[in-house]
Formats: sequence, structure tokens, C-alpha cells
Amino acid sequence: MVDWGGMYDCRGDVHRVPELLERVEYDDDNAETWDELGHRLVLEHDVVFPAGFAALPRLVRLASRSDRARRLAGAIMRCAAGEHGCDDLLAACSDAIADLRELLDRHLRSKPTDYLATYLDLLAVNGEYHWSAVLGDFSDDFYAISCPHCAVEVTIAIGDYGRYSAIRDWQLGDVDRRDLRPASPEDLADVGRWMHSTALRDGQGLLAEGIVHLFGRAECPCCASVFTIADEYASANRPVM
Repeated sequence: MVDWGGMYDCRGDVHRVPELLERVEYDDDNAETWDELGHRLVLEHDVVFPAGFAALPRLVRLASRSDRARRLAGAIMRCAAGEHGCDDLLAACSDAIADLRELLDRHLRSKPTDYLATYLDLLAVNGEYHWSAVLGDFSDDFYAISCPHCAVEVTIAIGDYGRYSAIRDWQLGDVDRRDLRPASPEDLADVGRWMHSTALRDGQGLLAEGIVHLFGRAECPCCASVFTIADEYASANRPVM
């Protein structure tokens, strides 16, 4: 049983969220109620409030039959690395998070139209918040990385226009391009292996191909040193938990 007395939402209310949860549990088609609930729990998909973590177990229970509940639970998890001051509440949701992980993976296996959004939610559930925040569909992906050897900012492009490292000039565009060196799928490890194998399992060829480039190597156009893209990006952007 949740003690809602201290579980304020984005407006500082402590009673409105449980009322809204009661409504959606019996009327999943009420879009207006879902919209209000989402706005109260997660602010601009960036900040989650105590009421969000308090509501998470109930949302996960609803998620097996409610797409809206699944998406809202995923939005809460994408914010879980932020400075919300609710680490104890998040830790108390461990069972619900485990259930959500299984539910999201099952949804991915069905090859849904919202595949990428669900994939990003699952990355957040697995604690890969930095990838959940930036990974696209590899039709128009860019990553800014500091070269580990000379510290110059290198633009990594993975998309329909090319797969390269470059120096970005805001007048000339991406200059001095160098082709990326994709990783071999057999050499992927840890999260890279999981990301690639999951995409491949679900028939997401473009996503899988983008991942081997993202976890591959790039040449710095300035000093010509070669570095692993994902390692450098994760090192600079992985949140401190």
C-alpha cells in the first residue's frame, strides 16, 4: 500500500495521482485522464516526480493490457537517472521494473509499430540511460565525441547520408570525412551484443547495422588516431548513479 502523503506530483499535489490511477484502471480509453496523469508524473520527458515512482508498480500491472500504461511506465524509467532525489523509491520498484523488462521484451518480439520507442524504454530499464536518450533509427543519427588523443570534437554520422567521422564546420558542413570501421557482430560484448542481437532477432536490420557502426571504430580527422565510438561516448555521457 502506497502512502501518498508525501508523493507529490509536478504541481505539488498528493491526492490527484491516485484518483487518476483509479480512473484509468477502469477506463483505459479516457485519453484526457491519461494525458493529465502523464503531465503530472513526468515533466517534458525529463524530470520525474515522487508520484511517478509511487505509481510505477500500478502502471506496470496495467501495462499488460494497456499501451498507454506501458508507454508511461517507460517514460518514467527514461527519467530514472535524473536528479530526482527518489533513489529509495526507485529501489523499492525493483520487482515492478523486472516485470516491465519482461513485458517490453515481449512487446518487441511482436514487431510493433512503436518498436524503436519500446527499444529505448527497454534500454532505460536495463540502466543504459545514455543510449536510451540519444539512439535514433540510424536514418539521421549524429554523435559528438571528443577525440581521446587530441581532444578535438569529432562528429560521428550514421545514416542515409553516410557513416563517417568528420570535423563539423557550421559554414562548410562536415569536412575531412573518414569512413567508420564497423565492429564485427561476433566481437560485440555486453550492451553492444545485447542491442545488436535483440534488433537482429526482431528483424530490425537497419537498427542492427547502425549498432555495429556505433560500436565500431572511428578515425579522428585531426590527429588520425583511431578510437572506439561507443566507449568514448558512454564514458562522457553515462550518468553517475
